[in-house]
Amino acid sequence: MDSTFHYAFPAIRGIQAGREYYVSMCPLRLIPKIFLFDEEELTPELRSQRTLNKARIPEMARYITEHPDGYVFSALTASVDADLEFEPVSQDNDRLGVLRIPMSGTFIINDGQHRRAAIETALKLNPKLADESIAVVFFSDIGLERSQQMFADLNRYAIRPSTSISLLYDHRDKSAELTRRLVLEAEPFRDLVEMERSTLSARSRRLFTFSAIYQATNALLADANGDDIEADLSRARRFWEEVAKQLPEWSQVRRGQIPASEVRQDLIHSHAVVLNAIGKSGSALMRDAPQDWKNRLKALSKTDWSRNSPIWAGRAVVGGRLSKATQNVVLTANYIKKSMGLDLSPEDQRIEDAFERGDYERST
Repeated sequence: MDSTFHYAFPAIRGIQAGREYYVSMCPLRLIPKIFLFDEEELTPELRSQRTLNKARIPEMARYITEHPDGYVFSALTASVDADLEFEPVSQDNDRLGVLRIPMSGTFIINDGQHRRAAIETALKLNPKLADESIAVVFFSDIGLERSQQMFADLNRYAIRPSTSISLLYDHRDKSAELTRRLVLEAEPFRDLVEMERSTLSARSRRLFTFSAIYQATNALLADANGDDIEADLSRARRFWEEVAKQLPEWSQVRRGQIPASEVRQDLIHSHAVVLNAIGKSGSALMRDAPQDWKNRLKALSKTDWSRNSPIWAGRAVVGGRLSKATQNVVLTANYIKKSMGLDLSPEDQRIEDAFERGDYERST
């Protein structure tokens, strides 16, 4: 066999569902050259993949180039329209060998088209990545029907991890690091935060989710430059501890005096939309009233936080459900700001005026 006309990949041969497949390592420089994506001018029923979401590519490429010593990409899965030849290293070890694929063959990505596109972009930004590699699972050409089924099967049980656990495990995000420390050190959150899930079950003993605290604290520290995590942590901790003094149900849950489920069902001040709004309001409060913010925060204790209160209809509660939409966070924050004697920004006032005109749904 003339290897000039073949790609040669070190590979491991395996059997799955009665079919041979091969696991290999491919240099990144080859990825854009040999792996194709079959979306061009094809209708969905004639493709083996979903269309490429090009908006995702720059972010994924930056992830590689900004973390050259720490990025991680999972394997690509590809089918090859060519006769594959596997040469074992020996008769005693027929699972390990060299996979030879004709250069005339067509390589179609079955899983990993966004990774492939991101690699192509990253190589243009940093050509030094060319000699790095990524794992590839090769299947011999299996036809359109089988390729479509492969895509369906690969994604059938692929569940995106919750925002909470993704943030919890993200050690590159300084805000996530601050939130991890905050929920451990700040008394209002201690033992009351669900660290893994972004939603709470009806029987959960937790009052908050990690992702909700993260978003609310980011809103609180929106004006901070993020260079001094200790100062930001101290500021966030002082703020949330003062907030907790105005919302006694939080400490009552922690002491076991009332169940968390009862508070979440009847009151809204532990839900993500309100926490975010309190954080947003707190940012303006500590900026505009740095000497008097604790006193003004007492307005929270005088607020009716009942889910069924007409105050929140269309602001935090839409169609009987809490809404985390941006406009609802702003509308909820607007009410809190006004209760604390703060002026609204022009953009916040624009949203408030639209709400007053009835442009947003108020139904509970």
